[in-house]
Amino acid sequence: MAAIGVHLGCTCACSAVYKDGRADVVANDAGDRVTPAVVGFLEKEVIVGLAAKQSRVRNATNTIVKVKQILGRSPNDTQAKKHIAESKCTVVEKAGKLRYEIDTGDTLKFVSPEDVAKLIFSKMKETAQSALGSDVNDVVITVPFDFGENQKKALGEAAASAGFNILRMIHEPSAALLAYGIGQDSPAGKSNVLVYKLGGTSLSVTMIEVNSGIYRVLATKTYDNIGGVCFTEALAQHLASEFQRSYKQDIRGNARAMMKLMNSADLAKHSLSTLGSSNCFVDSLYDGIDFDCAVSRARFELICSSLFTQCIHPINSLLEEVGFLPTDVNQVVLCGGSARIPKLQQLIKDLFPEVELLTSIPPDEVIPIGAAIQAGILLGKDNLSTDLDSITIECSAINIYVKEIGESGAETFTLLLPSGTPLPARRQHSLQAPGNFSSVCLDLYESVSGKSNGSDPCKFAQIVLKDLEKKASGVHDITAVLTMKRDGSLHITCTDEDSGKSEMITVEDAS
Repeated sequence: MAAIGVHLGCTCACSAVYKDGRADVVANDAGDRVTPAVVGFLEKEVIVGLAAKQSRVRNATNTIVKVKQILGRSPNDTQAKKHIAESKCTVVEKAGKLRYEIDTGDTLKFVSPEDVAKLIFSKMKETAQSALGSDVNDVVITVPFDFGENQKKALGEAAASAGFNILRMIHEPSAALLAYGIGQDSPAGKSNVLVYKLGGTSLSVTMIEVNSGIYRVLATKTYDNIGGVCFTEALAQHLASEFQRSYKQDIRGNARAMMKLMNSADLAKHSLSTLGSSNCFVDSLYDGIDFDCAVSRARFELICSSLFTQCIHPINSLLEEVGFLPTDVNQVVLCGGSARIPKLQQLIKDLFPEVELLTSIPPDEVIPIGAAIQAGILLGKDNLSTDLDSITIECSAINIYVKEIGESGAETFTLLLPSGTPLPARRQHSLQAPGNFSSVCLDLYESVSGKSNGSDPCKFAQIVLKDLEKKASGVHDITAVLTMKRDGSLHITCTDEDSGKSEMITVEDAS
């Protein structure tokens, strides 16, 4: 029996199948091993993948891209607001839910992000089944490490509605390690592995400790301000400058022309990962003018020099956070389509001159291959190439703090549950409140693991201990106990040690 692994990214999706003891990515009907995660609504049909991406120039307002950014998020979510602002397709709120507004002429309809994701999953299912020549529904889906329960649920519902039987959802860094069999070939060994993922819209770096076949996330950082699209935009801006220099026309304010340049720049960027130069040709770019421009790999690297610096800095930040030197890292796994860029790979090699850089699997195929291997494991294959199943420990994806007021009146945040803490987890914290207080309020704050957006921790829960007996002197000794379960729910109990009075609250989705 075969099984499928599917990775749905912000810009692309990919299917891999596990059959006859090995996993491999399968090509779609266009012959590409990676499919654009783009859905276009035409007057009488819905198109998915490359056709939708190519038609976006003339159908931008009815073409949905980067749906993963908004999947399972509330209208007030910061990431959702960013997506709404950037989307060419109008996003509206209907009954507290976000919907894409599609206008194909005759009718106006509202499409949920889950339905869009369902169409992409259906495309992935069709691609995998065409390669296998049979119906296969068992699948392992990958999710980012910082996905909350609502996002996981939405992703799972979309896959299930596409006809998939979800065996498990696994974190993308874990899938990357499984693809290379890390921790499986020598399960007794202990090592530190850096997973570097540069996708279309974000960059994530994760440090994983592998010990006796168990993966433990030590730290992870995600950056939403850098991704493959930034390189495409930089190249497109260069091409616009070349067009202006040749034809004395500034097309930067023309959305249609710039979208054509973005498509051409995207193709050139991919070509430059394997070739020394690429030719960018756009038919009738502006005012009937055809545009033809050659770009060398050296020129591309010069144009994007500041972006490369932004891509390397997070590695140093992560090493500093976990207290590692580059020599403490045993292996580096590259994943994400933009990790194909030779200059980026060279910079990472320079940072880890003595460390094995794993690139034998194309970076944009690593995660789906790992998912397919996990699917094979879960189906109990006798001919697995690995002797032991991998064990992935669920971990908290957020930092949880308690806010306290010091003697000077200054606010301080004490970290109780750091991101990467294996679940279930229990933490106990003691604090004191003035004896003349009849109630004590405990405020809990969170910050998403590794989100480098400069924001302070965000308050997400409050527990109040009331009707305390006032003391003329002395203090109230308060004990707070936090318990986070594997499903991400957080249970907080606050107890006054003198009177025994306590309060308890539960936050269903805290991880």
